[in-house]
Order: sequence, then C-alpha cells, then structure tokens
Amino acid sequence: QVQLVESGGGLVQAGGSLKLSCAASGSTFSNYALGWFRQAPGKAREFVAQITWSGDVTYYADSVKGRFTVSRDNAKNTVYLQMNSLKPEDTAVYYCAAVRAYSRGTYYHSPGSYSYWGQGTQVTVSS
Repeated sequence: QVQLVESGGGLVQAGGSLKLSCAASGSTFSNYALGWFRQAPGKAREFVAQITWSGDVTYYADSVKGRFTVSRDNAKNTVYLQMNSLKPEDTAVYYCAAVRAYSRGTYYHSPGSYSYWGQGTQVTVSS
C-alpha cells in the first residue's frame, strides 16, 4: 500500500510558475514509478508526466513538454512537478499516482495502469 499526498497548488497568472509536491508513505518508494495526471472540469483525466523508479527516465505529454519537469527524491519519498510558463489551459486538479514498477523504462501513460492515487491539488491559471 502506498499513500500519496499532493501539495503546492494554487492560483497563478499566465506565464508564472508553480511547483507541486507529492509525498509518499507506506511502502518502498523506490519500487514505484510515479505519474502526474490532471483533470479539468468536464474532461477526462489526462497524463501529464511520469518518472521511473530510478529517476533517470521521464516522459511528458506533448502539451507540457519543455514547460514542466518531473523529478523525485527517493530519500525524501517525494516526487515533484515543476511547472513553468503556465497557461490558462493548464487549469485543472493535479493528481500524483504510483505503480509498482518491475521494468526500468516502462511508459505508464494510462490512468488505469496506476494502483495508488493522491487526493489532488487545484491549479488555477488566470489569463
């Protein structure tokens, strides 16, 4: 079992930055790949970014590539999402998620691949 708690959301103007954190507990953090997803009102939950258990392989949605950076600190059991150059269309509830990873480079982009989810944190970007 893994418990995930996100923080760092808020209101920011377009072009600004936010850094989300997701603290994990309950199991060996380094055994899990971590993903970030977001869900805007009336829309399906969508993949944002993923980092492998080793931390050296990352994947991004095309819509955030070059603006968002995912990282992890296994010593602190925490994964981060640095979001720069934010746009109004980035407004959503952001969720972190964990999946037990047996292969280093596997790409988990579907919400259904993940076993554990945080409660979400709201990010609002004003124009």
